[in-house]
Amino acid sequence: MVTPLRQSVLAQRGHLFCWVPVGLAFGIGLYFARPVEPAGWGLLLAGCLAACLMVLTRHKEADVAAGLWAVALILAGFALAGGRAHLVAGPVLEFRYYGPIEGRVVAIDRSASEALRLTLEEVRLSRVSPEETPQRVRISLHDEGFGVTPLPGMFVGTTGHLSPPSGPVEPGGFNFQRHAWFQRIGAIGYTRVPVVRLIPGPVDGGVYGLRMRLSAAVQARMPEAVAGVAAAITTGDRSAIPKEVTEDLRGANLAHLLAISGLHMGLLAGFVFGAIRFGFALVPYVALRVNAKKLAAVGACMAAAGYLILSGGSVSTERAFVMTAVVLAAVLLDRRALTLRAVAVAAIAVLTLRPEALLGPGFQMSFAATAALIGVLGWLREARLSYGPRWMSPISAVFISSFVAGLATAPFAALHFNHVAHYGLLANVLSVPVMGVAVMPAAVVTAVLAPLGLEHLPLWVMGQGLQWILTVAEFVSGLEGARGAVKTGPPVVLPLVSLGGVVVLLWQGHARWGGILLIALAFVIWSMTPRPDVLISDTGGLVGVLTPEGRALSKAKGQGFVARNWLENDGDMRTQEAAAALWTTEVAQTPTGQIVHVQGKRGLAAFEGCQSGDFAVFSKDYGAQLPCDYVDASALEDTGAMALYFEPEGLKRITAREIAGRRLWNDTAVRAGRFGAQ
Repeated sequence: MVTPLRQSVLAQRGHLFCWVPVGLAFGIGLYFARPVEPAGWGLLLAGCLAACLMVLTRHKEADVAAGLWAVALILAGFALAGGRAHLVAGPVLEFRYYGPIEGRVVAIDRSASEALRLTLEEVRLSRVSPEETPQRVRISLHDEGFGVTPLPGMFVGTTGHLSPPSGPVEPGGFNFQRHAWFQRIGAIGYTRVPVVRLIPGPVDGGVYGLRMRLSAAVQARMPEAVAGVAAAITTGDRSAIPKEVTEDLRGANLAHLLAISGLHMGLLAGFVFGAIRFGFALVPYVALRVNAKKLAAVGACMAAAGYLILSGGSVSTERAFVMTAVVLAAVLLDRRALTLRAVAVAAIAVLTLRPEALLGPGFQMSFAATAALIGVLGWLREARLSYGPRWMSPISAVFISSFVAGLATAPFAALHFNHVAHYGLLANVLSVPVMGVAVMPAAVVTAVLAPLGLEHLPLWVMGQGLQWILTVAEFVSGLEGARGAVKTGPPVVLPLVSLGGVVVLLWQGHARWGGILLIALAFVIWSMTPRPDVLISDTGGLVGVLTPEGRALSKAKGQGFVARNWLENDGDMRTQEAAAALWTTEVAQTPTGQIVHVQGKRGLAAFEGCQSGDFAVFSKDYGAQLPCDYVDASALEDTGAMALYFEPEGLKRITAREIAGRRLWNDTAVRAGRFGAQ
């Protein structure tokens, strides 16, 4: 007997391959959602069970086989994520360090405060054994006015402060400890001392050094206003982009033009493909005797591979390259190029090699935009809907693609970055065609002509195109109400939105529209989840109380990164100084008492006690008994940042440690194999 459920599953035959990355993603998500680190034998067992189930599916009926494959893929994703976490394992600094820091420069960028930042390998720290020294450390240079100019591959030294990677700024917030773990960064810090070169002689920075030299060459030949953006789209180096330019691009929803992704890779490969075919067509004798289309596909794939290497190989670039390679392989095999199967192949490749990418906005937004575009454009093709008159078709195509991509990525941008660009569609319609017609073709021509010393004209064209894009970004971001702020959502929102979108795109039959219900449910949960009434930083140095006017902060300066994140997560665009102006005795009043913030040694000396029902926060250790509840620096070191909620039965506490759990990246005992791995 064929039940409705079985019939629905059987209707998916021929379309199940696209669900493979969904199963892997589900397993990866389960691994990262666990509160306790799985034991090594558990990961090994999950991998073995996945392999066994895949073998069993060979002799099962279609619906049973589909179910076994689903379980197998979830187990495989779980094992892949755990295996990757152990593969990148390395020492993490367990204390605050001050002293000599030596290492080889492997990355140069800028922090949110615009400070030059170095990532070092082959690290040497005074009084720290090699076994306990992190594989990589990252230090910010708070004074760039003296010392040697760091170059990729240079072995440098300085004296500075290092500490373990910090935890989330609030419970459930961005987990930098996990992010640093997968980048093999075991300590972060800063220095105010000159950086000196320790080993003289030629510096070989490898591919990264080549990228930085190309970046410097591009910047030297471009107008100052667009030099940083030109370097970003050609080499992936964003360190020279002024902060105000980045903010304008974000406010106009054009920041995706800085990330080398499907747009850039597709434009480059498409231009090379067309140029090679056109070149063959100019020589009829050759064009009639070779398959110019397939040779062009090979040449375009080689150009895309070179672009991948020179751009640094971020997640979005890797996805774009795999997609491009699959499309060009389809051309070689005389198959349809742009399909959701190609997206699935790219997702499988990225998730297999870098399972942690699933948690990042780059992966989520990149695949959401690509899958939505292919799905919608495929539906328009099957429905044989016209784009309008022939002269109108390019404009309609840009409008539709910008609208679809913007709609698909909007929830992810809002959840990760807490803002919505209201006029992003306008900015993209005015800018994306210029990127495709002028900027990327000019970049390719520049690469061809530069060895001959003839790059000036294409660089001029590229500069004019980028200047237009930056002008559009400045104009659109400056419009009244161009940028709106939204509060952050609970962890369940992203999986629900993603699953809803996947169901709409992949499920065959009317049940696909159930995905819209999942998305609607996610938005309802998002809107109804309250923000914490009180937030306490992990050092006790900052307290924020939610008021009808916004979050009031206990001080106007200090811990600016924490303050900025709290306000952004509230959907509040005010500055820390403006939020601190709200802090009064009345604001700090709770239903049971008062929030008392005791800051530093002076505050501790002036502290006169508290009453029952109050809640005191100390930025220093405080060992005495008090009639009120309190938390001090020592307790916060164990719990991490803390959130308080006003409830009828009293203040409810939630700590960052409770949400983050005890994992490889945040617990010394787990790394040593002594605590609760199961």
